[in-house]
Amino acid sequence: MKVGVVSLGCAKNRVDTEEMLSLLSEAGYGLTDDPAKAEVLIVNTCGFITPAKEESIDAIFEMAQYKETGACKVLAVTGCLAQRYADALMEQIPQIDVLVGVTQYDTLADAIGRALKGGERQQNTQRNNMFLHCGRVLTTPPYSAYIRIGEGCDNRCAYCAIPLIRGGHRSRPEQDILEEMRTLAGQGVKEHILIAQDTTRWGRDLQAGTLQGLLRKAARVPGVQWLRLLYCYPDETDQALIDEMTSHPNVCRYLDLPLQHAVPRVLKAMNRRGDIVQIEELLHYARDKGFALRTTFIVGFPGETEEEFQQLLDFTARVRFDRMGAFAFSPEEDTAAALLPGQIPEQTKKHRLDRLMALQADISLQRNQQRVGSTERVLITGRQGSRYTARSAWEAPDADGLIYVDAQKKLVPGAFAEVCITGAQTYDLTACLLEECP
Repeated sequence: MKVGVVSLGCAKNRVDTEEMLSLLSEAGYGLTDDPAKAEVLIVNTCGFITPAKEESIDAIFEMAQYKETGACKVLAVTGCLAQRYADALMEQIPQIDVLVGVTQYDTLADAIGRALKGGERQQNTQRNNMFLHCGRVLTTPPYSAYIRIGEGCDNRCAYCAIPLIRGGHRSRPEQDILEEMRTLAGQGVKEHILIAQDTTRWGRDLQAGTLQGLLRKAARVPGVQWLRLLYCYPDETDQALIDEMTSHPNVCRYLDLPLQHAVPRVLKAMNRRGDIVQIEELLHYARDKGFALRTTFIVGFPGETEEEFQQLLDFTARVRFDRMGAFAFSPEEDTAAALLPGQIPEQTKKHRLDRLMALQADISLQRNQQRVGSTERVLITGRQGSRYTARSAWEAPDADGLIYVDAQKKLVPGAFAEVCITGAQTYDLTACLLEECP
């Protein structure tokens, strides 16, 4: 039996998909990337914001068509949307045979097996706090992998549904994390990316352990040439963590600090912790240490005034982030922010988002231009036309731009190379292989 998977959403969801694929492989299922040939199709959904929900539902209906036009006998739906809207999905989409929530993936193979034998439709979204002990079938390139260090979130931001879906924060045991890293490194994974809904909370619920201590041990795993840390919560990140990252040559100097806003009143309404003045000082401290700075912002949060939005623009212009993602506020069902007064019209939110992204585009170009002439170590990721594609420690996969490398010498994806940056665009860079540069 061949299984095909559509995986949507964030890197945490991708890890779920990879664990599912491993469990299904162990159960004897084969894998295919051609949905028309799959006898079992799985849609691992995202339920974070409205556009993600819509994309997930579209994917479910698209895969359901293969029951008529392809080999599909069983359609399974998993992930965040399945966890949150199980009853509605089962009622409104009768083509779904199996629905499994975010902590029940160990039951998926058996559920599919029963469905293939003509059993009744099945639904299981009972939440537990266990981490799976299984392998991974990587859906990333073989030299790069995401490492889950925690699950759930305790922050309870007013706009966010993640705690409703994934539950409260729980740290993955240190031994499990390091063992998985050793296994993946032994398989040739060179870039290890530590992720969780809130990586900086790791260890708080364990008898012993801190993120700094985990980072120290992870950096010493043989074969880990790049160690990258994503999704740091602002008030949990301090100079000690920056210093720890700086002390290891294989830890990428890349600070991903989602701020969401820069005005104290708005941050308080969002139920976000931290002093924005201290956070700005930390950002400057990290930049002085050679870090790339990345953040995300929400515009059009309920009650955001034009003056407060201008303060956000001023903050962005002052800090000059190397990377920034932004999106317009989306009122999510059952979240506190959805019920707040002062909801901003969609046109106003779009206009503010466009203004913020236009400002960031100018900053990004200027920051990239400052890199022209520098020598950087890059990871080769592939080839486009006559040029190779690559990333430096300052570019995270799936989020940031690429470096396009001119080279006469044959370069292999997954290999490192020294390049000279020769040109800058808004989000991408050009370079030549250092040994071939004029």
